Amino acid sequence: MQTTLRHSTQVLPGNRIEIVDPQLRVGECVEVTLQLPEAMQEKRSILDIIDGLKGHRLFPSAMEVDRYLQEERNSWDR
Repeated sequence: MQTTLRHSTQVLPGNRIEIVDPQLRVGECVEVTLQLPEAMQEKRSILDIIDGLKGHRLFPSAMEVDRYLQEERNSWDR
């Protein structure tokens, strides 16, 4: 059975953290997950995230997408 230990700590000089717990055994492998407080998390809009991706967007706006799709639909009727 997996045991979960929960600790809060401060970042030490050198950007380090230290966890001390009597349940931990020397040499034992453990998995550590860090969760930053919401105030520290960078908030970005979805458009900023997309703009930061490699490549580029095919259409600069939703109106351009609609125009392209309408042209495609119109070509089906010909």
